[in-house]
Amino acid sequence: MTLNQKIDKKDLTIITTHINADFDALASMLAAQKLYTDSLLVFPGSQEKNLRNFFINSMAYLFNMADIKDIKFSNIKKLVLVDTKQPNRIGKLSSLLKRKDIDIDIYDHHPAMADDIKGDFEVNQLTGATVTILTEIIKEKGIDISPDEATIMCLGIYEDTGSFTFSSTTERDFTAAAFLLSKGADLNIVSNLIAREISAEQVALLNDIIQAATRYNIHGIEVVVTSITTDNFVTDFAFLVHKMVKMENLDAIFAIARMENKIYIVARSRIVEVDAGSILASFGGGGHTFAAAATVKGMTLAQTEHMLVEILYNKIRSRRQAKNLMSSPPITVESDVSCKDAGDLLTRYNINALLVIEKPNTLKGKDKLVGFITRQVIEKALYHKLDQAPVRDYMTTELAFVGPDSDLIEIQEKIIENKQRVLPVVDNGIIMGVVTRTDLLNTLVRRSQHTSENYPDPFKGPVHARTRNIVKFLKERLPEHLLDILRVIGQVATEIGCGAYIVGGFVRDLFLFRSNEDIDIVIEGDGIKFAAKYAKLAGARIHSHKKFGTAVIIFPDGFKIDVASARMEYYKFPAALPEVEMSSIKLDLFRRDFTINTLAIQLNPDRFGILIDFFSAQKDIKGQMIRVLHNLSFVEDPTRVFRAIRFEQRFGFSIGKLTSGLIENAVKMDFFKRLSGRRLLVELRQIFEEENPTLAVKRLHDYNLLNVIHPSIILNKELITLFNSLKKVLSWYDLLFLEESYMRWAVYFMALMKHCNKKTSNAICKRLELPPRYMKIFCDERFEAEKRLLWLERNLPVINSTLYKKLSSYKIELILYMMGVTKKKKVKKSISHYITRLRFINTSIKGKDLLNMGLEPGPIYREIFEAVLDEKLNDKLKTHNDELAFARKYAS
Repeated sequence: MTLNQKIDKKDLTIITTHINADFDALASMLAAQKLYTDSLLVFPGSQEKNLRNFFINSMAYLFNMADIKDIKFSNIKKLVLVDTKQPNRIGKLSSLLKRKDIDIDIYDHHPAMADDIKGDFEVNQLTGATVTILTEIIKEKGIDISPDEATIMCLGIYEDTGSFTFSSTTERDFTAAAFLLSKGADLNIVSNLIAREISAEQVALLNDIIQAATRYNIHGIEVVVTSITTDNFVTDFAFLVHKMVKMENLDAIFAIARMENKIYIVARSRIVEVDAGSILASFGGGGHTFAAAATVKGMTLAQTEHMLVEILYNKIRSRRQAKNLMSSPPITVESDVSCKDAGDLLTRYNINALLVIEKPNTLKGKDKLVGFITRQVIEKALYHKLDQAPVRDYMTTELAFVGPDSDLIEIQEKIIENKQRVLPVVDNGIIMGVVTRTDLLNTLVRRSQHTSENYPDPFKGPVHARTRNIVKFLKERLPEHLLDILRVIGQVATEIGCGAYIVGGFVRDLFLFRSNEDIDIVIEGDGIKFAAKYAKLAGARIHSHKKFGTAVIIFPDGFKIDVASARMEYYKFPAALPEVEMSSIKLDLFRRDFTINTLAIQLNPDRFGILIDFFSAQKDIKGQMIRVLHNLSFVEDPTRVFRAIRFEQRFGFSIGKLTSGLIENAVKMDFFKRLSGRRLLVELRQIFEEENPTLAVKRLHDYNLLNVIHPSIILNKELITLFNSLKKVLSWYDLLFLEESYMRWAVYFMALMKHCNKKTSNAICKRLELPPRYMKIFCDERFEAEKRLLWLERNLPVINSTLYKKLSSYKIELILYMMGVTKKKKVKKSISHYITRLRFINTSIKGKDLLNMGLEPGPIYREIFEAVLDEKLNDKLKTHNDELAFARKYAS
């Protein structure tokens, strides 16, 4: 069918996009053409001259392109919109929206707006480019595309994601581009168009844009507004604005241009506080948070700029307010506390200033802020032997403070003008938190990047966490019933005025795509109070531990949720159990063992699904690194060394260079000597519960940590071979899917002690403070099992009943141990036969049957049962009647 024949069709399908189409728009039109094969492509305006010329000259054969002037609107029965759903952005085609006999299909990646066109069929998803959505559909439907088509579609993705550098870029954009590359997309063409050189005319225009720039500080955020006038339409205006963003390292820019008789606005933003799409929506424009454009009619350049600035002041709300910058709760000291004790607090919390308060006379009163005292003053007081002097004698009493909504400008002025190291944040007489000079400096210079081994400090480090909304990711990864539980947790926490977060390994494993049903909830507030309220609502029960502010919520089906109050732990001496104090989520995360375990997801309804990353956990997960949060981590808790090795091997990560050095130092300083046997056993059990603990044991040997268990435990080829053999045995046993629990760790632990004699085995068990029932297994039954194994190796083959008698008295852990230890195939086969068949064989006759035979109860019963079982094990008895007949014969 010729183009003219298609135009004259009575049931015409038209594919179009927005005025001032970019490469994503064009690529989306081409992709949509693959879905609507009998359609025509129509540009809604006349400003796409440069874009059309390129493709008409080079790849015209790919497009069923028609001029809007040649289209009979009355013939159109279906309108397909790509990369837009705004009625004021499709030019003359908007007149079709009034007709009820037209079907409208929409494919778009921009956020929804109130005046959006309502389609009969819509695919609206937040990706970096619209062509990404269409590429996924093409891939799913198995529609073939040529290398030239793949190149154009790939160009759309690269342009609209800024070559995958824009904040709006998603994982799906990368996947779509990879698919297009597999279809032959030519990156040389893409690169030549994306990274095109600037002409002399464009350089002059870019210089005009830069020279006309005005910088506005709006609620602590710098926004650039610039405006130019040109007699001709500039097709690459958006490209030049993007170039300026990179050259000047701008957070947000709004560029206004009067071209010919129209005014155009192009916006780019790299921060969430400035929503480009929302702001330009006021001008009838469209886009998303990080990039938008608008065409303005009926206004002068000056009027447009004046209105824009007014909208910016109304729309932009800085997150750089005291409530977002402060550390909370504040660490305070009463005015009558001695300088020595105040110095201890400064050291414990690693801070440089304390707020000084006086307690109220009544229970309902508020702490009164009376001053602050710095580390320098305390150190001088101690130098002059004023250890017992109260801090009130030397504190600074003239201090400024701010409210929680105070912006960055006010905070900056008060800290600098008052030369104040710490600035209290006070709301209605209640001290909410503090902003330090370091907090301010980090915010001003954006010191958010750390070297790979520069560990974060919650008091001195960056105040802002890296945050992003992962609600969609949660929906993809979690079952609906679990999402409902998390939502209700957030609602209950909000009702009692608390923050609620899911933290730790659960969040880590979400991003590692590993299953983890251990849910840990942290409450900023009273965790036990929250647990009680939630449990009542959910029909669950709780176990609480008031000393640590923790609780376990137990559901009727046995499902459990661990709840903890946000807390900070400090250690009075190396290897001690931690002392616990109430804290904020940030300090709670700082107490954790490794950066990869510091991710949190907020659950309160207004911020549900916000991922919080204070300590670069995402970076270390991506880089597959295990790092501690501070250099004294292993001094405070040496058991973290074992967890580092366990996580390293479980995830296939590497221990960071400095972290590795800290482990070596912990071993050298022998911090483990004060470690209780029970705590050491807990870590060893968890290592031996891993799927393959062999590699972890090798790492324990590398760091000389086997010596911590006992000097006699030595890693050699024989032990490694045994561990590998046990791994195969346990994997085989697990695949039997028997509903029988067993102590996996105990099997490996017996292997670790295989070369140890009874005396040494007893010493090891005592070092680890093993309960008597475990000592019996490792120090008595293990040796008996090894003797029995030796008998089997010498006497097999034997009949089934003999094999049963030799093995039936042993626990399954000991039998699996024997199967792993033996090197003889016939022994493994016999033990396997016992495990899978013989041990489940029982007699069907009962004492009642023997009584009916006229036999008086007594020792004869047991003798008969054993004889029947022997015959049954040896396959001589098949049925219940066979057993009865044999019992009669045996009794007679």
